[in-house]
Amino acid sequence: MVSETNLNQFEEVAPTGTFTLQNSSLLKVRLDGDSVQAKLGSMVAYQGGVRFDHKGGGLGRFFKKALTGEGVDLMVATGTGDVFLAHNARKIMILNLQNEKMTVNGDNILAFEEGVDWDIQPLLGAGRLAGGAFSVVLQGTGQVAVTAQGDPVLLDTGTTPTSADPDSAVAWSGGVRTRVRSDVSFKTMLGRDSGETFQISFEGPGWVLIQPSEGPTVPPHTHAR
Repeated sequence: MVSETNLNQFEEVAPTGTFTLQNSSLLKVRLDGDSVQAKLGSMVAYQGGVRFDHKGGGLGRFFKKALTGEGVDLMVATGTGDVFLAHNARKIMILNLQNEKMTVNGDNILAFEEGVDWDIQPLLGAGRLAGGAFSVVLQGTGQVAVTAQGDPVLLDTGTTPTSADPDSAVAWSGGVRTRVRSDVSFKTMLGRDSGETFQISFEGPGWVLIQPSEGPTVPPHTHAR
């Protein structure tokens, strides 16, 4: 039988607000009659009287997702209790918006409070970029939880022009100007020998959060003929 002494190391962390990290990969959301929006499928456990509903995002955002193939599927957790969220054991960061705007890669959003609005917007210069040049813009006041594959680094975009792989950019501040372009040398440095490779350029005062990963990969496979 496992003693309680051995289990003490896994005890819950007391909430300090709506969002509280239990460890680097598990987020606790405290609901007190209010609601939060979270990535669909990110709930791993909950306690109390909590209800979950799928969030389509409104008619305008629905059409953007249909046309671009891009976006984020959200669910709304409402009620009183605790909800525990995670995404593939990724590292979780809690960011605070104070009547501010920021942009997040749709794959990296975990949850945000009801005081934060969201929309899907294209990156400048993306054109018909393989269905992957749209990100989620968050604006308002409240906490936002984002995920990263590994420990991210915060780069200052105001001191020098900055570029990154689209799948490595987790989030960036609202005042930063972005554009997408193809770069053959960038493709070569990443070791990608086929297909078009794109990078996002960030310019102007602000920041961009970069993860040490190029995002989810699809393993090599063949199709039967």
